[in-house]
This record gives sequence, structure tokens and C-alpha cells, in this order.
Amino acid sequence: MKFMKPVKDQTILITGSTDGIGKLTALKLANQNAHILIHGRNEEKVKRVVNELKEKSGNQNIEGLTADFASLFEIRHLGKEVISKYKKIDVLINNAGVGYADPRYSKDGYELRFAVNYLAPFLFTHLVLPSLKNASGARIVNVSSIGQLPINFEDIMYEKKFDGVNAYRQSKLALIMFTIDLAHQLMEEKITVNSLHPGTYLNTNMVQKANIAPMGEAETGADAEVYLAVSPELEGITGKYFNVKSEAKANAQAYDRQARKKLWEIGLKYSGLSRDN
Repeated sequence: MKFMKPVKDQTILITGSTDGIGKLTALKLANQNAHILIHGRNEEKVKRVVNELKEKSGNQNIEGLTADFASLFEIRHLGKEVISKYKKIDVLINNAGVGYADPRYSKDGYELRFAVNYLAPFLFTHLVLPSLKNASGARIVNVSSIGQLPINFEDIMYEKKFDGVNAYRQSKLALIMFTIDLAHQLMEEKITVNSLHPGTYLNTNMVQKANIAPMGEAETGADAEVYLAVSPELEGITGKYFNVKSEAKANAQAYDRQARKKLWEIGLKYSGLSRDN
């Protein structure tokens, strides 16, 4: 049984889409005449990018959303806005993220990489689930990384010895673990949930900020995100991790049920969600 609608009939929300891979993903999907919801933390930049995408694609069905994903308060506010304005969301791409070189703490005082790369999509996805459930055969795509590190549950916020690289790698594995559990929970809803590594050291602001020489173009990552978001080949595929467009194995801890259960409880605790969410 087929659930996927034509791309032109889909509403697609992409977090962190005012530059880099997210922006290119938005443009590629706008070129297919989807209804695009872009997101960023700066309202003026969001407006500029909306206008730019409309001009480049000829698609006028593009709207902007603003929230700083380093703030759980702003995420909650955005979640309420989304489900009140958009009764159906066909695809959610959790693309927003921070890297090694970003500040140490979120607005809530949490380790920033864990907050933005894991807690933010954990909370935001739960908040917009009503709109995803209202769509037929919705998809969730979580943008992770091949750089993964097992979670140290004794120091999950890196309070004892901070290391930005390891904190980043831990947060990206956490997102894969969330993907696996959420996929299982949403199976009956016909919502698929997959994660991906978009490419190694692509030419993005995050890589440049870390003073790393790019090894590829952001276009590669955008192609991979579009593939997971709307490709008919992935219909019904859920709970998987992809290295760009190829199914791959994540770090072994991703397949440890007890570790995932512990992480889920941490997600509930820090995001303020109840177990019923």
C-alpha cells in the first residue's frame, strides 16, 4: 500500500535552513514545488532567505519560521505555532545543528552540542507530531554524522572535562539512538524515521568555523537529505542510519536497548516532556 504523496502536494519543514546544507535542501525541494517551511534563529535572515528561495525557484509557497534552538523555551513556542498553523506536515527534516567550535553552553545552561543536536530535535519533533500524524505516510529525517562517540552517562554534559569534538560526536550518536526508538514508536502511525551522515567535512559554515579544510560540497549533503525526505525508494523504510545515500551501521551503542532507554529518559528530563508525549 502506497502512502507517499507527490512532492508538489507535500508540506516540508526543514530546521536550520537559512544557509548551508539546509538552505540547499530547501531550494531543491522548492524546485519540485513543495510547500516549504524554512527555519532559522534570525528573523531578518529568515525573511531574506524566503525571498531568495522564491526568486530562485519560482515557487511562492515558501514560508519562514524563527526560533533559537539553543533555547527550549523558543522551541516550545515554535512547536505551538507550527501545529496551530499547519495541520499537516508531510516531512520534518531535523537539520539544525552546531559543531565543535560553537560556544560551550546553551541559553538554558546545558552543553550546547547536546542541547541543539539532540535535545532540540527530541523536543521539537514531539511537539509537531500531531501535524505529522495528520499527514499520510509522513517522514522524519534526522541529520547526524559519521563522527559518533558512545555516550558517557556519568558526564553527559561534559562538566568534568569539556571537549567540543567529543561532545559533538556524542550528540550525533544520541540523535541516531533517538531515531531508532522513535521509528519503533511511530510504526503504527505509518511515519518513518531515519537518520543520515550527509557527507564528511562539506563546505559549510560549521566546517569553516572549525578551521577544517572542506573535503566536499554542501550540495552532496542536500542531495542526501532530499533522497531520504522524498525518494519513493525509501517508502516504508524506517529506523535506519544512512551514510549519505547508503544504509550503514552506526556506532554499536545505537543498538543497545538499555542505553537508548537511559538516553530517552534523559531527553524527557531535560526537555520537560512527560512520558506520555
